[in-house]
Amino acid sequence: MILDTKQQSTLRDYLKVIFRHKSVVILIFITIMISTFIGLELNTPVYEANVKMLVTAVKEVESPYYKEFFSGTGVVTQTQVQIATSNTVIARVVMALRVYERPLDYEKNFASPLKSALLGFGVKKINSELEKLTPEQKRIFLFRKAIEELKASIKVEPLKGADILIITVRDFSPVGAAIIANAVSRSYVIFDLEQQIAELKLKYGEKYSTAIQLQNYIEHLQKSLDGRPVPDIESIGPASVKIIEQAVVPLEPVKIVSKPIALALALFAGIFLGIIFAFGFEYLDQTFKSPQDVEGFLNIPLLGSIPKRKAKDTLLIKDTKLITDYTQSYRNLSEQIYLLMKDKNLKSILITDAEASEETPAVIANLGIYLSHKAGHKALIIDANLRTPSIHRLFNVSNKPGLADVLEGKTSFDDAIQNVDSTLFVLPAGDTIFNPSTILDSFKLSNVIKTAKENYEMVFVACADLKNFTDAVVLSSNVNNIVLVINEGKIRRHVV
Repeated sequence: MILDTKQQSTLRDYLKVIFRHKSVVILIFITIMISTFIGLELNTPVYEANVKMLVTAVKEVESPYYKEFFSGTGVVTQTQVQIATSNTVIARVVMALRVYERPLDYEKNFASPLKSALLGFGVKKINSELEKLTPEQKRIFLFRKAIEELKASIKVEPLKGADILIITVRDFSPVGAAIIANAVSRSYVIFDLEQQIAELKLKYGEKYSTAIQLQNYIEHLQKSLDGRPVPDIESIGPASVKIIEQAVVPLEPVKIVSKPIALALALFAGIFLGIIFAFGFEYLDQTFKSPQDVEGFLNIPLLGSIPKRKAKDTLLIKDTKLITDYTQSYRNLSEQIYLLMKDKNLKSILITDAEASEETPAVIANLGIYLSHKAGHKALIIDANLRTPSIHRLFNVSNKPGLADVLEGKTSFDDAIQNVDSTLFVLPAGDTIFNPSTILDSFKLSNVIKTAKENYEMVFVACADLKNFTDAVVLSSNVNNIVLVINEGKIRRHVV
């Protein structure tokens, strides 16, 4: 039965595509799952603490500094943002909290084992560089590094349409995040007071009482740079920027997708992308995918199919009583060919392939074995592939004398025949210095095949592939029928 190539695809067809490219699906699935897992492992949880500050309070003195401090509309400008994260403000926090004394692998205390291992490699590299520095140079380096890392963990944003400034600090420790946020806000207040004192001293002199009061407040505020909570009245203070909400210890880390949800999403994404890639490869792959695909595309009868050999299967079947998927397929194929030859009264068949494959000679040899052994027919295999003969190697017989010697008149037909057993015989290819196409295209070949038909019940002729040579065209006129072997998954449609 010839398949209709225009029939609608079914669910089974789609499942076959997925199964055919299962290695691609599995590879993409595993890649996404591993990548997601590694990404989650490398993502150390962080905590955020926030401080809210009012920046339009009454100033003790008017000065150019304060004129630039506000936009004139009561809305916080970017000036305060830059001041809050300036080196002066941050350095005071680093010094007060002794952040520079933090271990280089501080994150390691909160990270996963995988991230901890990677951090260890980075720390070793930094330590090797620090060993080259003097103690003073090392101190300066660590201090500057602490400032830069702390600045990177701070985000200052003005609240849109209000006089509020929000200072957000991230840290691997929830307590650390709150302490640093409070320290930064107070350091910012101290900076503001220092500017006021400087303006007052310039205007009224060193002994001005207000300047002295502000200095006393700074000294008091410096004691709270350890980040501990202070009474709200103290946090408000006399500065032009006032802390209206101190940081508290966050209870939960910054919201990220939880590990179970992320892995579940990765699972579905891996399967989905794997299937998409499978159909993509299927679209780009122009090879034959199944026996039905071959039959439908070429519009010729399908005799059978041979599955891929497993490790336990040998190329040449020696024990026809052994039952495996591989041997059973040859048993079915030989029975199909026998019925075809009997029904059509055929005695000779030319077997060739579209592209040269080591499997094709094995197909011919195994068919000869089954039809001669199981059915008891006297069979002859003629190796007409004078270019790359291989039948003699499969049966472990000599390649001389052979078909080429018979066609050149060097030996007789009977002398060139070699017995494999009592019912199976081989006429090897032999050697020739002439063009194989010229030798095969002669009346002597017709006589050879005619003689073979008279002396054997079945004659199988092997020849070179169709893609590269025309030998099959020359030989086809001397045989009763032709069998085309197609290597599923390797040979492309346009080649056939």
